[in-house]
Formats: sequence, structure tokens, C-alpha cells
Amino acid sequence: MNKLSVISLLLVVMFSFCKKKNNPPPADAAPENLTLTAVVNSDNSGNVTFTASAVNAVSYEYGFGNGFFQIVTSGTVTYKYPASGTYTVNVIAKSAGGKTASKSIQVTVTVAFSLVWSDEFNTNGAPDPSKWGYDIGAGGWGNGELQYYTSRTENAVVQNGVLRINLIKENFSGSNYTSARLLSRGKFSFKYGTVEARAKLPAGGGTWPAIWMLGNNISTVSWPACGEIDIMEHVGNSLNRIHGTLHYPGRSGGNADGSSKLISNATTEFHLYKLEWTAATIKIYVDNELIHSVVNSTALPFNQEFFFILNVAMGGSFGGAVDPAVTNATMEIDYVRVYQ
Repeated sequence: MNKLSVISLLLVVMFSFCKKKNNPPPADAAPENLTLTAVVNSDNSGNVTFTASAVNAVSYEYGFGNGFFQIVTSGTVTYKYPASGTYTVNVIAKSAGGKTASKSIQVTVTVAFSLVWSDEFNTNGAPDPSKWGYDIGAGGWGNGELQYYTSRTENAVVQNGVLRINLIKENFSGSNYTSARLLSRGKFSFKYGTVEARAKLPAGGGTWPAIWMLGNNISTVSWPACGEIDIMEHVGNSLNRIHGTLHYPGRSGGNADGSSKLISNATTEFHLYKLEWTAATIKIYVDNELIHSVVNSTALPFNQEFFFILNVAMGGSFGGAVDPAVTNATMEIDYVRVYQ
């Protein structure tokens, strides 16, 4: 082979090598060498920074292990977990041609909660007006109840470290019973968190005490579109059975989304009623035992601020038949606390 032929052959080989080296991978090439790391913020804020990387990937879809997903192009994302737990996080790397590769890791997150609002009911007299207002009137707002709600201290008073909501059998403004319905509307409302209320409930046929919440937008969208969270309901005709319930469009009234649990001594001892509310789930407990759990989503009205209601009703659609021998019935509340 002469020198010219050798030089020509070398030029062809070098050109072919350079062409292969500079060519990008084909569009239908699958992602390769996918890696996934996580850095959990040490301040117990719930923030975790995830970093994924893969050859041929143009986007990354994260599933954070709690029903929430996010797509990013850079591969790096910071997600704030609303609750402590161990989560299995999955990332799917996708190529320009739609081919995928996936990888999973587990992260353990600690979210520290702090007390953001409470009423300990330690000052004798009328309930704190900076925290509580009153609904006034009869009929129970469509429930056919028998009491007339007042703002009198005969019906709602703080004594010896507890709030006492007193149902009294008496003739008052056309009703045969009086009681009180306290609400924090316009004074305190919140979105997501843990609620704890320690209470002792009244006995007697027809009594219907409740610790519950309504969405702030009730005046514009009405009920049940505003959403309702019943942390605790009890009826004297079904002694010691505690109800935890959610009301929302399609699941309200007699078709509400709830469960119940039978406990001991609901009317003679204090028990802890608790709500854990996040963007992912709503859980209701009695003495730290789960009564009811619902998966939260943007389709439900439980992603806005809610306010508290504390009341004792008599009779009506849920309270049922009234025992005429009941002349006085009291719900005692030791405290209501909100943690976030």
C-alpha cells in the first residue's frame, strides 16, 4: 500500500471516529445510570432536597411517598413534608423519546410541631371574648333542635379550669331548653395542624355535644361546600359511642363520611379528642386511637382555613328522642389546643 492510500485510510478512520464522538444519543435512547439522593433538613422543618441524575434524561417525576407528585427538568427539588414519618420516594427519569427508568429510596422525616393557639380555660367567668363569639337563636340551623342558644354565663362559663357549656330545661324565647354554641369565627381560624381537646360529655337522652369545625367560606359557598370536620360528637341515646365525621358535597347529612368508636366513661371522665389534618390526610382520634381517616385532596374542601365550634344541642335530627327527666346537662372542656 502506497503512502497516499495509507493517509487516505487514516483520514477516513479519524473522520468516522470524530463523527461518532460528536453525535448526540438517539432520541429514543432510554435514561441510563440513574442516581437518586436525599438530604433531610436538620431543623425538623420537614424539608427534604432530592437530587436525581441520569444520562439521556430530560425530565424527572417524583412521587414523595404520600400521594403527592412533582415533575422537574433539573432533577433537583425540595419538598416539605407536612408530618413525621418514613416515606418511600420514587423518581422516574424520562428521555426525549418517552423511555423511562426509575429508582426509589426511603427517607425518614421528623416534623416538629409548636403550639400556635389554645384556650386553657383558666380564668373564671365568661369565655374569653378575644377567642370566642356566640351563635344566638333556636332551631339548630336546620337540624330541628329544641334548644335556644344564648350568650349568658348560665349557659357558658369558665369555672375551676374548665369551660362548662350548660344545657338547661327552661322556657326561653319560645324554646323549652337553653344552651350555648361558641365559635372562633372571625377570631381564630387555621389551615392544617393537630387539634387536641380534652372533654367530659353530658349524659341523658337527646343530648348532643360536639367539638367541630367549619370552613371560613361558609358565608359565600354555604354548607356543605364549605366542609365540616366533626372532631367529636356524642348522643346520649347511644352512650359512650364517639363519632368522628367529615361533611362535604356528596357526603353530608345522613351520607356523611365518618366512623365511630365505643369507649368507656365518656360522661364521667375526661378523654382526649384529637384531629390530625394535613394536605394528604385527615385523621380523627379518641385517646390516641384512630376512629376515622380520609385521604385529603384538592377535590375536597379541606384545604382552606377552618374555625372552631363548641356546643351542646338537644334533640333534633341526630340527638333523637328527648328524655323529659333531663333538666340539666353539661359538657366540660379542659382545653382546646392547636399545633402546627
